[in-house]
Amino acid sequence: MPANPSVSLSVMADHVDRYQQEVGDYVPGYQVTEHDDVAGALVEAERALRTAARLLRRAAKLAASAH
Repeated sequence: MPANPSVSLSVMADHVDRYQQEVGDYVPGYQVTEHDDVAGALVEAERALRTAARLLRRAAKLAASAH
């Protein structure tokens, strides 16, 4: 386990946030080209990444209070 899991988890959350933003940037392009299947999958992925980042932040907060 890392020396400070709270910090590591926070960094992971930041990375996941960036991925979520990058995935979201693709959505309008696929909506315009009428590739609803791709756009829908990207929206789902974006939502899942948002949830993952939120859960990582929660874990970081809990880990910080555990020490």
